[in-house]
Amino acid sequence: MSGPVTNDLVHPVPRTEFPKARALEFDFPGLEIGIAEYEEGPTGCTVFSFGRRASVSIDVRGGSPDVSAGHREVIEVVCFAGGSLYGLEASAGAAAEFLAKRGYSTKWTDIALVSGAILFDFGLRPNAVYPDKELGRAAVRAMRPGVFPMGARGAGRSATASHGAGAELAGQGGAYRGSGPTKILAFAVVNAYGCIVDRTGKIVRGKPAGPVAGRVPESANTTLSLVVTNQKLDHLQLRSIGRQVHTSMARGIQPFHARWDGDVNYMVSTQEVANPDLDEVTLGELASDAMWDAILASYDT
Repeated sequence: MSGPVTNDLVHPVPRTEFPKARALEFDFPGLEIGIAEYEEGPTGCTVFSFGRRASVSIDVRGGSPDVSAGHREVIEVVCFAGGSLYGLEASAGAAAEFLAKRGYSTKWTDIALVSGAILFDFGLRPNAVYPDKELGRAAVRAMRPGVFPMGARGAGRSATASHGAGAELAGQGGAYRGSGPTKILAFAVVNAYGCIVDRTGKIVRGKPAGPVAGRVPESANTTLSLVVTNQKLDHLQLRSIGRQVHTSMARGIQPFHARWDGDVNYMVSTQEVANPDLDEVTLGELASDAMWDAILASYDT
């Protein structure tokens, strides 16, 4: 059998321990994160479990997105993965592992509400290895509270900033903000057509290609992002804040939401805290500021 190296040929083994990785440490009861990778790619996935059914609004932009359960309003688990469309298999694996964890119960209230989003990470590697069902299961088994590995880890294992000859390895980043009892966590997996830009306006990851007449993309791109808060928000508020945050990310990634991007943002509330001192626009400002930090934390220097 000839052709590119892929899962069917090499039967890759999941890796789930990364002791030397930079990590964001956080205190958010119920939230657990697991990552798993195939070194044979390299590629990987990142699973976020909220520990309960949570409210969600999903904002999809750019010309090349792909997301499962994109119209869901309630969620328990988000799975980000490389592997382009094939990487959605990892979210099915995450769901299968939750089925096992729940004693294979098929009661309506025990069905794991898993949503997956993927990015194209084949640009820098000459193989067709992708995050499959077993990798998604491994990420769920590896879930831990309070720690989020950053850099070229998990879904960001082969993610890049910029495109073509200007592409440089990026990855996944996270940041935290708080206001009184309200907790806000922002996570980003940067695989953008554009470059990463810091708070002074300087390009810090990726090299701009400049204008090219009749440009044809050399690769596909996607930035996946997630904001999770414990503040009680109705669906209109979630949608509004999610759009506010997703739009704000254009400060840290330029250009953003391009035709060859497939950007997906999840705005999640675990509905635990009523904070009358924090209105939704200000919460959105805090989340947007955290998201810029998450973008800047996505790459290893």
